[in-house]
Amino acid sequence: MKNIYLPLVFFFFACSNPKKKDHQIIDVKKALESPVLDGKATDNCWNTAKWHALDQNWLGNAFSHEDFNGRYKLCWDTNALYILVEITDDILYDQNQDPLKFWWDDDCLEVFIDEDNSGGNHQYSHNAFAYHIALDGNVVDLGPDKAPRLYNHHIKSHRTTVEKLSTWEVAVSLYDDDYKDGKENSAKVLSRGKKIGFALAYCDNDGSRERENFIGSVFVPGENKNLGWISADTFGTLLLQD
Repeated sequence: MKNIYLPLVFFFFACSNPKKKDHQIIDVKKALESPVLDGKATDNCWNTAKWHALDQNWLGNAFSHEDFNGRYKLCWDTNALYILVEITDDILYDQNQDPLKFWWDDDCLEVFIDEDNSGGNHQYSHNAFAYHIALDGNVVDLGPDKAPRLYNHHIKSHRTTVEKLSTWEVAVSLYDDDYKDGKENSAKVLSRGKKIGFALAYCDNDGSRERENFIGSVFVPGENKNLGWISADTFGTLLLQD
């Protein structure tokens, strides 16, 4: 009898998909007027939004405040999630001209989005997205075929840099698990009360062959903190409010 029940128990646990546990919950206010993506923090919605830290070292050695520091704000409207990011970085480095090759080893902003906050594996699926926004504005993620693709139609961004300070304004259109590459897909309409899985990160490289640090917005327990590109369980949770 034991030989009969053990496979059934294994099947049950292998097929179960426990609900993501919400953590780092952030209330995000609706913008009365959508921000203009000009890389400037002058829109009314940013005046009332709260700063959040970008300070979790997911990869690399300890870094100094002078080498890197970052923070961000959030707002939304029915069409998009908006992100304002300030990055102080002494060197911006872009060694790979082909946007689909070693994109993670250049300086880039990374936006993790799980439209329905369901969590789970998304490494080679659209259960969630890990958008890498390059310094030139190209947006890259891996598709279900394990190949990199451009998702420039998912994200609009503008960056301005004055000395060491870069200001990014980003608009993210949200797509659900049913997204199909190469097909016609409709972005989700956002509304009050919606939960979104979210994390933000920055790949920092000051001139090395590989990125030197990967700095995120969410605390990840354990030694291996570079899990966001695999599991949406590590994402924080946004709660859309009026």
